[in-house]
Amino acid sequence: MELPLDHFRLIGVSPSATSEEILRAFQLRLDKTPDEGFTYEVLTQRSELLRLTADLLTDPESRREYENLLLNGKSGLDFSSNREVAGLILLWESGLPKDAFKITRKVLQPPQTPALGSSREADLTLLAALTARDSAIQEQQLRSYSNAADFLNEGIQLLQRMGKLGDLRKELEEDLVALLPYRILDLLSRDLNDQESHKKGLSMLENLIIKRGGLEGNNESEYKDYLNQQEFESFFQQIKPFLTVQEQIDLFLELQKRGSLEAGFLAFLSLTAIGFSGRKPEKLFEARRILKKLNLSGLDSMPLVGSLDLLLADIDQASARFSSSSDENLRDWLNNYPGNKLEAICIFCKNWLENDVLVGYRDIDSKEVDLDSWFEDREIQEFIEKLEKKSNKIAIRPNLQNQQIEKESVTKTTEDFDNLLGNIDERRLPWPGGIKQDYEKVEIKENQFNEEYFKKKPIEFYNFLIEKIAELKFSFGEFLNDKEIINRSPYLIYIYAFLILFAFGIGIGFLRNNLKKSIQEVTIAEKPLVAIDKNSKPNEKVVQEIKKNPSSQLNSIPDKSTPIISYEFKELNTPSPSLADIRNLINGWLLSKSNYLAGKSEINLINIVSKGLIDRTIEERQNDIKKGIYKEINSQIRKIDLESQTSSRIVVLVELNYLERIVKNSGEFVNETSLIPLKVKYILGFSNKSWKLVDFVSGL
Repeated sequence: MELPLDHFRLIGVSPSATSEEILRAFQLRLDKTPDEGFTYEVLTQRSELLRLTADLLTDPESRREYENLLLNGKSGLDFSSNREVAGLILLWESGLPKDAFKITRKVLQPPQTPALGSSREADLTLLAALTARDSAIQEQQLRSYSNAADFLNEGIQLLQRMGKLGDLRKELEEDLVALLPYRILDLLSRDLNDQESHKKGLSMLENLIIKRGGLEGNNESEYKDYLNQQEFESFFQQIKPFLTVQEQIDLFLELQKRGSLEAGFLAFLSLTAIGFSGRKPEKLFEARRILKKLNLSGLDSMPLVGSLDLLLADIDQASARFSSSSDENLRDWLNNYPGNKLEAICIFCKNWLENDVLVGYRDIDSKEVDLDSWFEDREIQEFIEKLEKKSNKIAIRPNLQNQQIEKESVTKTTEDFDNLLGNIDERRLPWPGGIKQDYEKVEIKENQFNEEYFKKKPIEFYNFLIEKIAELKFSFGEFLNDKEIINRSPYLIYIYAFLILFAFGIGIGFLRNNLKKSIQEVTIAEKPLVAIDKNSKPNEKVVQEIKKNPSSQLNSIPDKSTPIISYEFKELNTPSPSLADIRNLINGWLLSKSNYLAGKSEINLINIVSKGLIDRTIEERQNDIKKGIYKEINSQIRKIDLESQTSSRIVVLVELNYLERIVKNSGEFVNETSLIPLKVKYILGFSNKSWKLVDFVSGL
């Protein structure tokens, strides 16, 4: 028998070794005799082979001749039949267990099968088991786990056939069991073109999980000593990225049928992933249905369902879900978010999709989530439109190309909220770090809508709509007024525009014909709600009352020749400001705005007024400049009452003495408007540790 072995490798030295090194290696090999249970006869033959090799390599003439043979292409050594088993042992010891196993297995098969019960049979069987084990170890080191399993399987089958070495066979079986997760990883991580290996890996994975008793490992399976729950979870996190999203859905749904709650949750995530990445909103409904049926301990489902509601353009439902969260930290973060609640929900949803939903799939490229592109997708818009018609309600949706407003009868349908399932499981749901401050939950009381009453009093109905729009604007806060944020999230503008247009559409239907023109000219500003004829004469009595009895000298606007007094308005940092503090803040706004619109000073109130209000005032002044006019405004607070107050929102009702004169740059008088009293609702919000005026509604 010829073995793929040379004398240098047989004794364990390099071809350049000296005679002293060869003799030293020879002695070490003699002293390190295999003790696995080989017969004395084969071990004696092994020693003789080592001695012959040492003699050959230490004799200069013999070594020179052997080296010439190697140079001329000779490879391998020939062993007689009575020494081939010893030669195979030396081949195994030389670091070639795979070659030794293949030859040994061949020798054990007909027609070379040794005599039953002979020492040759015993030695070959033992050598086959040992070389199969070491071959598997060698393949594992190369991360060829499937090949390693093949060697173990063949060794086990050979020992079963020979009916020997039961203890060693059990060790190989245990090694094979421990190797299963690595085999699965090996098969699934191969190129998808190798479909046979991929399907085999999927089948093995499913069988492994089923034997363990689901993802939770509820069964006492054969793997309990080799793959505890912590090790399995680590292994499964390595496996997931090699599975497509549809493969994961199929796997998790099958495991859920078998009672695995963890699989149900992962099925929910996978359906959400394929729904969002594949622009398949119907999958989001399926995901929500699965989540609502789960009773998974430690999971707060409200923000997750709320995120799905947001993706389906149900803003009200999404907000309600988040408000119903059982996690105090999440609610604190939402309530203390420096912007508005919708912006916070969008950020939560975006982070959730990026960090928990769209990761761990072979066919989904994990990248930054773009909610704008989701809402701008035509298929998504068409799906939501069909959903609206089916449920007979108006939904909020953006459309970049053409915003179509459907005037339908509004039927408000609400769903029963799921039972709270505990706090958020941080392993599954990393949400943005919240600001942990005491926060009083804002309860929004809906204004009652009485159609018959408003039919009789159309102007009251219009004011009702204006108030509701302002409340909506406050709920968006400075977010809608920040142009940079608007540019990043244009779909919110469509939401806001839709509500305003819808409100006007309904309001106009109720207004009388003689009020149509006046309503179209109304803007949400500190002006009367009726158009003033510039040719009409002002009420002299009212004007004189304002001029002679000003309630606040702070707001008295002098004529062009009067120097302007500069006032410095500091931030209002008091957590619970008094009415006097609020009055001073509003006075500062009125004074600065009046001076600016009169062209007498710049407006610089960013520390007490939202950027949105300042931008609106600047825009108004720019329009006046184009028209060649300026405004002289005298507005004095007569009365201020607190309507509502929380830690982040204050609403006050103010009555003003209001006088406005429009003058051309040449000094020619154009128009004058006066109103006593003008009722205005001012809304303050707490942002960046200070109170700011964020909006107002006039003419209430």
